[in-house]
Amino acid sequence: MASKKEIEEHLKIALHEVGKIKPWFDKDVNAWIFSHHAYPVEYAGESREDVLKGYPLYLREFIKQRLNQNLARHVEKKTKGHGGKRVGAGRPKGTKKETKKRVSLPQDVVTWFDRPGAISQFRQLVAKGR
Repeated sequence: MASKKEIEEHLKIALHEVGKIKPWFDKDVNAWIFSHHAYPVEYAGESREDVLKGYPLYLREFIKQRLNQNLARHVEKKTKGHGGKRVGAGRPKGTKKETKKRVSLPQDVVTWFDRPGAISQFRQLVAKGR
């Protein structure tokens, strides 16, 4: 359990990081709002003064919960935005994919192409025909 003194110290640091609280009016919700990118705390009120008084209270409660380790991991976790991409996954950078085109062929031709080395033989035949 975090002590009041410890909470107040962290609150002082947080308010210094946030700087001056400058609420803005959001017409969509018809309220004054303030939030800061450093902390996942947002406060909305009917007036600027309401926000100026209420935001530090919400920030204090957030800090208290953080110090008591009552927050879920995803609340403060910053992601890289790759959506779960594993390190080393995918094609190595700089490699090119051979262009392909889908065609329909008779069954006997398809079975011939399935043999090992058939594609290189076909390329040799095409090169001779030019």
